[in-house]
Amino acid sequence: MPVEVTELLDYVVEKNASDLHLGVDRVPFVRVDGDLLPTDYPVVDEEQIERYCKFLLTPKREYMLEEKNEIDVSYQYGKVGRFRVNIFRQQGTLAAALRLVPDKILAFEDLNLPIIMEELSLERRGIIIITGTTGSGKSTTLASMVEYINNRRPVHIITIEDPIEFVHYDREAIINQRELGVDTNTFLDALRGSMREDPDIIMVGEMRDRETVTATFQAALTGHLVFTTLHTLDVVQTVNRVIDYYPADMQQQARLMLSETIRAIVSMRLLPMVGGGRVPAMEIMKTTGRIREFIEQRDKTDMIKNAIEEGNAEGMITFDQYLLSMFRRGLITYDTAIHAASSPHDFKLLEQKDTDFADRIMHRMEQFQHTPGQAAGGDGI
Repeated sequence: MPVEVTELLDYVVEKNASDLHLGVDRVPFVRVDGDLLPTDYPVVDEEQIERYCKFLLTPKREYMLEEKNEIDVSYQYGKVGRFRVNIFRQQGTLAAALRLVPDKILAFEDLNLPIIMEELSLERRGIIIITGTTGSGKSTTLASMVEYINNRRPVHIITIEDPIEFVHYDREAIINQRELGVDTNTFLDALRGSMREDPDIIMVGEMRDRETVTATFQAALTGHLVFTTLHTLDVVQTVNRVIDYYPADMQQQARLMLSETIRAIVSMRLLPMVGGGRVPAMEIMKTTGRIREFIEQRDKTDMIKNAIEEGNAEGMITFDQYLLSMFRRGLITYDTAIHAASSPHDFKLLEQKDTDFADRIMHRMEQFQHTPGQAAGGDGI
């Protein structure tokens, strides 16, 4: 008897997997704690994958898939959970990647995020960028930040997402969530429209092009707080990526806009935790006068890392410093730390410094680190 897609969705939830991968002529795969594993279900054929996709899509979205050969949607599976669904074609046949989005939006301490995230969430204006690769925790972190505000401030929050993942309900704030392809056509259209919708805070799922980046800058320059994401590995790469959206003759102007609007950049990597599960490692930059100078001057941009390394008192920390603290606290193994380090050589030098230095790093971490809580998977943590 053919396996129904609902059985596969139940399996994902049962195994606490973050992702389900479906393709023709292979068994379904799931990702658990970062590892991709085959299931015991039979090989999927072309008729099955088409039936699965039809189940997950509305007729309008089926048409969009036919037109564009790929589509991003969200699917609410009863009370079991919500899935972010990407359906695409490969070698002429359909394939799909589904990510489980937890129904409950977890607090910072449950996600083992540093206390400084509370401070950043309560900024009043400017841009905060959360960066990392796919599956590093960006979406979950943004959802936690929005929910933290939702429980504390009477503000109007607009989110622009592709697709909507975490659903927020009004508490102290009112929240309007707009989905590409359903509520708006593009990030740019929604950003422009939001300026007439009396927002206090705007969450832009991703800056994908120069027009969206510019509109995000403009929203921040007019006094709004903007949260957004980029697929970059660290803080310096994030600054360079934003600038690279612009042609050479506009890059100095872009540097000035970025230096005026940026409040923080938080880069994330999700790592296997001792005892199971995953835990985020982070690089955190807060804007200071020195950081602004390094953003504005191209030949000094690479010095941002040094400023972060020396800015622990302001709550800043490099990946390697963060990894050292995680290793010292028993959250991750030494091998995990070395493989995740921005520079394994520099990490070894950092780890070999005197005990007093390590103690100081740990003390700084304790000043803005929650007690370890549960780790979770997915693009969120």
